[in-house]
Amino acid sequence: MKPHTVLLDPIRRPEVHDAGDGAAVAAWHAGWAAAVGVTALFATGAGTGAEAAGTAAPLLLALGVMAAPGLAGLTLLRRDDDEARSALLTLWTLAALASAALSGGAGGPLTGFVFAPLAAGLALGGRRRVLVAAIAATGAAGAGLLSGWLLGAPMAAAATAGVSALMTAGATTAALFLGARRAARRMEVAEADVAGVETLLAGQPALTLALNQDLRALAAYGAAPAALPVEPLFKEGLLSAVDPADRPAVLAALARARNLGEAQVRFTPRLALDRRILLTARRMDDGGSRLIVQALDATLQYAREAELDAARMEAEAQSAGKSRFLALMSHELRTPLNAVIGFSDAMRQELFGPVPARYADYARSIHEAGGHLLDLINDVLDVSRIEADRYELALERFDAREAVTAGLALVRLQAEDKGVALNAVLPPEPLMIRADRRALKQMTLNLLSNAVKFTPMGGTVTASAQAAGTMLELIVADTGVGIARADLARLGRPYEQAGEAEQKAKGSGLGLALVRALAELHGGTLSLDSTLGEGTAAALRLPVLAET
Repeated sequence: MKPHTVLLDPIRRPEVHDAGDGAAVAAWHAGWAAAVGVTALFATGAGTGAEAAGTAAPLLLALGVMAAPGLAGLTLLRRDDDEARSALLTLWTLAALASAALSGGAGGPLTGFVFAPLAAGLALGGRRRVLVAAIAATGAAGAGLLSGWLLGAPMAAAATAGVSALMTAGATTAALFLGARRAARRMEVAEADVAGVETLLAGQPALTLALNQDLRALAAYGAAPAALPVEPLFKEGLLSAVDPADRPAVLAALARARNLGEAQVRFTPRLALDRRILLTARRMDDGGSRLIVQALDATLQYAREAELDAARMEAEAQSAGKSRFLALMSHELRTPLNAVIGFSDAMRQELFGPVPARYADYARSIHEAGGHLLDLINDVLDVSRIEADRYELALERFDAREAVTAGLALVRLQAEDKGVALNAVLPPEPLMIRADRRALKQMTLNLLSNAVKFTPMGGTVTASAQAAGTMLELIVADTGVGIARADLARLGRPYEQAGEAEQKAKGSGLGLALVRALAELHGGTLSLDSTLGEGTAAALRLPVLAET
């Protein structure tokens, strides 16, 4: 998920009226209805004569109309929500329009009622409702003027007009009081929200900073890491706390955060060169260049990484030293072994005269053990030379069938002694490649030796070679004991063996490792496919086919 920055903007809520507000607004409406009723009684008692009687009926009707929204406001005691308040404001608007039309509006005895919707809008609350109420008051005044122009404006009764004006002014004052109290409650809620957020930020285990374009702190929350005092960050900026050697990296990371949205960097604090601080920066999505950064103490993490790096470098140095040592010991190890093998072979063949039968057996055992040890040392030295990057391929152009048949010839006697059938499937035409002749022969010999070694009497070992695109594909398949699936992944690494102890005793675990290493030097691969109890197929694929 893509990370995003959450800014501490005020939380936008729908207009929710807390306990007591609906009752207060309903009381305001009830007061209005009562005041209109008193005004109606006053107007009825003041009217005398035929002319007064003629104008009293529209006046009383207008007063009745204006009392209607006041009585309707009592419904807020049962239901108080945005829809109910908006419906009430609509009723106020219609009542003001009707009253203005009946009484002559601004020129009539109920001139103050023209602005009654504005007072109601203030009482009901909400910027939108106040705006609608102001428009309604303007409309009511316009309706009164139109009515006076069409029907003739009635003579304004000064007392009634004054009462209506006082009523509207009083209602407006009460409405403003309700609005002020509502605003105060909202401010308290907002301040509580801000305090909660600040408490949450202050309790963080890391230091959170808001930075301006000059990288000076605008705000700081949470626990500051050691060696990163907060006060200088406000005056001198973040870079003042960074070691000079790490400042370019920190600047680059902050630039990435501005451009890409987020970046991370680790730096050394100027006041404690033995410590490290991890800085995560994110861009504020406010159209400016401000950043939100979080600073964590990364000293322990840095120490662990440094320890692991040191251990890895030491292990690599030891491994390289071992490989160099073994690679340089080629002459010193092979020379005495060749002498042992040569002298034991002379005794075994009785070249200088007969020897007792027991000594002849000893000579034969010495010769076999020496040969086995020499093969093992050759494998160790070859693997070590590859690991030490001292093995150089001698590339030449030759027929791959020659190397395969040479490997087959070297293991044929071993296969016949065990009663294992040895087969070859080779193309009739030359299979020209460009590779290291000795390495290909060694790989073929190792694969065939392994196959014969782990194939019981009566089994079969088949070596096949063919061209596959630009690849030479050499496959050695046997019907031997097979390899368990859990062991397949390990084979091919030096000194790794599979099977029971009896099988492991037959080899050193270097044959397949040497084949894999030589294949990789040629840019190729070695893969194994085996089923326990049924046999194994080793596939060698080398991109060495020569162009014709």
